[in-house]
Amino acid sequence: MGGKPEANTPPIPLLPADGEDSQLSLLLRTYLKPDDIEQVMTAYRFSDAAHAGQLRKTGEPYITHPVTVACILAELHLDPPSLMAALLHDVMEDTEVSKPELAERFGKTVAELVDGVSKLDKIEFQTATHAQAENFRKMLLAMSQDVRVILVKLADRLHNMRTLDVMAPEKRRRIGRETLEIYAPIANRLGLNTVYQELEDLSFKNIYPRRYAVLNKAIKAARGNRREVVGKVLEAIKYRLGESQIEAEVSGREKHLYSIYKKMAEKTGTFSQVFDIYGFRVTVKDMPTCYLSLGTLHGLYKPIPGKFKDYIAIPKANGYQSLHTTLFGPFGTPIEVQIRSREMHNIAEAGVAAHWLYKSSDADLSALQQRTHQWLQRLLEIQSESTDSAEFLEHFKVDLFPDEVYVFTPKGKIMALPRGATAVDFAYAVHSDVGNRCVAVKINHDLAPLRTELRNGDHVEIITASHSKPNPSWLNYVATGKARAHIRHFLKTMKSEESAVLGERLLNQALRALHADPALIEESRWAKLLRDYGIKTREEILTDIGLGKRLNIMVAHQLLAMAEAPGERSHKLGSITIRGSEGMAVQFAKCCRPIPGDPILGFINKGKGLVIHTHDCPAIRKFRMDPDKWLDVEWDPDTHRLFMVNLKLAVANQPGVLAKVATGIADAGSNIDNVSMEEGDNSAYTNMHFTVQIKDREHLATLMRRLRKIPEVVRINRVKGAIVEHRNQ
Repeated sequence: MGGKPEANTPPIPLLPADGEDSQLSLLLRTYLKPDDIEQVMTAYRFSDAAHAGQLRKTGEPYITHPVTVACILAELHLDPPSLMAALLHDVMEDTEVSKPELAERFGKTVAELVDGVSKLDKIEFQTATHAQAENFRKMLLAMSQDVRVILVKLADRLHNMRTLDVMAPEKRRRIGRETLEIYAPIANRLGLNTVYQELEDLSFKNIYPRRYAVLNKAIKAARGNRREVVGKVLEAIKYRLGESQIEAEVSGREKHLYSIYKKMAEKTGTFSQVFDIYGFRVTVKDMPTCYLSLGTLHGLYKPIPGKFKDYIAIPKANGYQSLHTTLFGPFGTPIEVQIRSREMHNIAEAGVAAHWLYKSSDADLSALQQRTHQWLQRLLEIQSESTDSAEFLEHFKVDLFPDEVYVFTPKGKIMALPRGATAVDFAYAVHSDVGNRCVAVKINHDLAPLRTELRNGDHVEIITASHSKPNPSWLNYVATGKARAHIRHFLKTMKSEESAVLGERLLNQALRALHADPALIEESRWAKLLRDYGIKTREEILTDIGLGKRLNIMVAHQLLAMAEAPGERSHKLGSITIRGSEGMAVQFAKCCRPIPGDPILGFINKGKGLVIHTHDCPAIRKFRMDPDKWLDVEWDPDTHRLFMVNLKLAVANQPGVLAKVATGIADAGSNIDNVSMEEGDNSAYTNMHFTVQIKDREHLATLMRRLRKIPEVVRINRVKGAIVEHRNQ
């Protein structure tokens, strides 16, 4: 906003007065037409009247807040609807003005923007966390329709952070953390560099006020000491570029406080050990000149190996483009240099806001808008897969990783993923169906596990199978919100569908025990039951029965309008047949790992559904006395799946014994799911623990006979009860 005014020059007022210019009107004149300015000032006058008499906690008239928000957006040269929404953004929350009234006076676009920024304060929530999450969800969904919603919200948050000193310390810390976790990363993701850096610094100041003060003081003290080095480097860069006949603007810049603090925290070092608090920026006319300048500077100072990044060839996800290099400067001080064109600089500073400032057909701008649109579409996908607002917010936070890796598809397309992303994240980034059906991956043409973390430059090819489906264990290592949301949604849907099928079988069993034909239950009885329970569909009741949230016998009684004394079971229920193909609705207990042929019992576990244990499992003794908890179950004679069994082998401690046992297991037609060995103590024998896949008890007996024939195997037995499983991480 220009240089510092002379001592005798009165400051430009924030709010307009009769015959006076204001900060806002002066900013608007730099890029808007008179008609557009009048529209914005009409919104100002309306907001001023609506907020008349209201004060901020700072004691200022409330109107100073929306005007400052509008000024922040005017500095980014946003369009009139955005500025009008900024001036009106609190009228729906804090005054009697309604959305239809705003639409009538200022148009539908402005009304939608204001509504997107407004909180859901008319709804009562169970907790403050739920209210916060639901407000984020509303705002982010509005943002996915029109990105200007979040631009207004970011400007609103920036001014609130600037004036947070009047709040209580605990509230300042809470708002600071929220800003650091949500708003600053969003600003970074949208390429609003100046807003992002100021939000980070203000968050740091309010979360850790003492650390901020100490570091700020140290930087001010260091400026004088380092001024000579900075001046010398600036002059050297300008002179060398001039010698090469390269026209360039060269400037030195100080890194923002929070980035210096992060660097100190990462390296667990002191401030004196952080040399590169100063960076240098070289701005040239076009892209080819960027690379010419790079060569010239590498001739001036030696580059540090491994510290060069080409964000021009592969831009960051927020559209940022520059060449980054770190050089050995005078006195051995490392100096960081960014080289970019003027267009790249405009996008680096304004991000998506550059769309409204630079009306051009520039390919970089259109690519930036395309990437932003893709990110917003991912938000919509995450929202559609998330069942509640808190889950949506969790997935969204995961998706705000600032650091990225760039990998290639089989067709050579570059994809950006957060650092730590795995092959599963890549599969979901390609398409949700690819993620749901992936079974293997080739990384740089070699097969690799799906949990493999991707690195810059990896060539990734996903292998899919039509019968495959997501594995719950994927949630332990995926790094993107999109992958996490799709996996959870798929598992919940599958569990709900499978639980409904199981619930229907359990209910039919109970009805038959009461001598009723399930097919003859009248629709009117179902309708009455739904009304009594206050739910909409029959599937919900069946799902609840399958998950153990409702007792099948009680639902059967209510359907038949019969009464039974509590705790009494006047009808013996038949047994449920277990096929092994029920999916997540039926779970096999890991403590005893039942297999076909074992005598079994089924226990209704609320939320998990039907859990199958062996008859003699120690873990179920306390439940055996409660008949409402268990069901008679039996194996279907024709099961078509493999079951896990825990085996413990005592073996002679000799070379090659593990290979012999593994070969024996494979020869018996079984597969090893997990193996671990007890820590050696130099004795002649050791214990090995295996989890193997088998079909039934007969298959298990065959496997154990084969293993006993191995000379080194001293003893073998099946383990029921607790077993320590050392799974590979």
